Order: sequence, then C-alpha cells, then structure tokens
Amino acid sequence: MKLQRLYSLTRKAIDTYHMIDDGDQIAIGISGGKDSLTLLYALHGLSQFYPKKFTLKAITVDLGFDDLDLSPVSGLCKELSVPYTIVSTDIGKILFEERKESNPCSLCAKLRKGALNKAAKESGCNKIAYAHHREDLIETMLLSLIYEGRFYVFPPSTYLDRMNLTVIRPLMLVAEADIIGFRNRYKLPVCKNPCPVDGHTRREYVKILTDNLEKENPGVKTRLFHAIVTGKIPGWENNLSEEVYH
Repeated sequence: MKLQRLYSLTRKAIDTYHMIDDGDQIAIGISGGKDSLTLLYALHGLSQFYPKKFTLKAITVDLGFDDLDLSPVSGLCKELSVPYTIVSTDIGKILFEERKESNPCSLCAKLRKGALNKAAKESGCNKIAYAHHREDLIETMLLSLIYEGRFYVFPPSTYLDRMNLTVIRPLMLVAEADIIGFRNRYKLPVCKNPCPVDGHTRREYVKILTDNLEKENPGVKTRLFHAIVTGKIPGWENNLSEEVYH
C-alpha cells in the first residue's frame, strides 16, 4: 500500500465518523508494532494538510519486559517531529510473576489502557487514537459471537466520560494485508512483541479462523465487515459507501 492510499482510507474513516475536530490534541498509542507505526505515519501526514488543525503526541506504555528496545520508535518520532513519551510500568511483572495469570490479555488490556489514558490526560490531550484495523474489528465481532453470544464490536469513536477523553480508530477501513505491505514498502522500525503469550490467545485463534474462512470463501472478510457497518450496532450510525469495503 502506498502512502497516498493510506491517507485516503484514514481520511475517509475520520470524515465519515467525525473523529477529529479543530484544535484536537491527539495521543497515539504506540506499541511498536506495524499497526501503531502505520497510524503514526497516517496521522502525521494528514496533520500537514487536513482542514481541521490538530496536533499529535506519541505514547508507549512499557510493560516492563527487559528485551523491549524502543529506540527505533523514538528515532522515527524524532524524524517526524512528534513528541514521544514512554510510560514505564510493572504490568508485565504483575501479570506473570505476582499473579501468574494463565489468561492475562483482558487484565493486561485494562491496565495498559488505564496507563495510556492517564498519560494522555497529563500531556493535555483530549483524544486517543488506537491502531485497530479492519481485521481487528472483524475478529472482535467473532470473539463476541463465539465467546459471549452477542453481536458487538467497538465503535469508530468512544467517549470515556470518566476521563473526558475520546478514543478514535482512524485505521478501521485499512486491511491488515495493506498494513503489512506498507510496513515492508516504507521499512517501518517494528519492535518485536516480548509478551510471553503473544500468538497464543483467543484472538489469535479467531484470526487464524478468519484467514481460513477467507481462503475457503473469498470475500468473506468484506462481507463480515459489511455486516458490522450495517448491523445497527450502537456507535455505527453512519453508513459507509460501498467502495470502502474493497
């Protein structure tokens, strides 16, 4: 995927779901993975010409694993002139040494989001951008169907009233395959995920399931995404035009 295509899909999501307003200060949650670095590129580029003016700050919540090297991410943020903050935590130690969690993902996500929200507020931001792409939405829907028995996926924008923060998901129209292509084309400085359970989660299971469904039934991901957009889920009131499904 070329940069211009990334800008186009990101702007389509932002415009359709009214994600950005004039004067917004947006914190980007940076994990060091391909998705968050692609989001950093997308929002940095859009900030140069988008009619509504906004500023960016990049924030990484460091879980405390010894072998996470964030220096390449720091270098990229410096190159793009985006302020970068690393929030040091003991989340990894709490999960794997103290609590010895066998299924840590839910608690980890809750603790990470709490730390990110706090850092965003302290830095003066009113919005947080997450790097959820199209497949993340599809997999979340299937996780809800399989394990909770309900048709649900997080909306494009979420207002957190307790924090007075709005979460936005500008990459929601971008396919993961395109993000992989973007990473390779632009040589993003991706950091390896040091989490001990990376690749061994329910989400990974559903990811593999979805990929297999796509192989056996070409176009199924597009149809599943269409079901999300048109499924009258709260927060999904704005319908997208048909071309964005492809």
